[in-house]
Amino acid sequence: MTTAAISALEPVGELKFGQVGIANLRLKRLDGPALEQELADKVRHAPHLFERAPLVVDLSHLSALPDVDTVQTLLAHIRSAGLIPVGLAYGTSDNEQLARTLGLPLLAKFRAAYERAGGEPMVATPPPPSRTAPAAPEPASTPAPAAPAASAPATAGGATLHVDQPVRSGQQVYARGGDLVLNKLVANGAEVIADGSIHVYGALRGRALAGALGDEKARIYCREFHAELVSIAGHYRVFESIPDELRGQPVQVGLDGEKLVIARF
Repeated sequence: MTTAAISALEPVGELKFGQVGIANLRLKRLDGPALEQELADKVRHAPHLFERAPLVVDLSHLSALPDVDTVQTLLAHIRSAGLIPVGLAYGTSDNEQLARTLGLPLLAKFRAAYERAGGEPMVATPPPPSRTAPAAPEPASTPAPAAPAASAPATAGGATLHVDQPVRSGQQVYARGGDLVLNKLVANGAEVIADGSIHVYGALRGRALAGALGDEKARIYCREFHAELVSIAGHYRVFESIPDELRGQPVQVGLDGEKLVIARF
């Protein structure tokens, strides 16, 4: 069998599912020009985070599901602002039909918001974040040299992922299904993500996203706060400059209702 014949037997592409950071835009009213301006402002202030970022559009909080033409106009405004809408958040059967007509997928990661009968979102109101500092970590092992791969090397321990070396610029660490414990620096341009809470026992200088699948009870704890961005269950805050009372301080981040709370401990 020739090399060409052997090659023809191999699959053309390899399809895999992986963790991808996708922002969720929850629309509260239909105002395309105002939406474009708001999003353009966010892109201008944090271009590395938002410029050409993929976006899921959540229509569940509108008083009525808009028609196809209205949604197409909204998507055009979103693209003009510099973001790329890639799907609709999971919702009712009407929402599904709308997505089919638009040629967009429904993103099932938002399905938990629609568990209640009738497809209306179920809103949880978690308690304000505790002011108790996290327990001290076990002594870190000697760090190995940083790998050039996109994700920093880590060792898993049960449902918690432990990282014993710095997470450097351009690297990403994702704790799927549990908490993330980092014993060293998270550098500028690095990103750490967890489905649960994140504990940083060095300086946090990059981006930290806890509750990645919507856990509003997740927390972020760090001993030295210099973050570019923090997020809990999609509620985020970008820092162009750290407030003086938080800069370099031990802080915890949590949600009080839908308000992101950052406090020293």
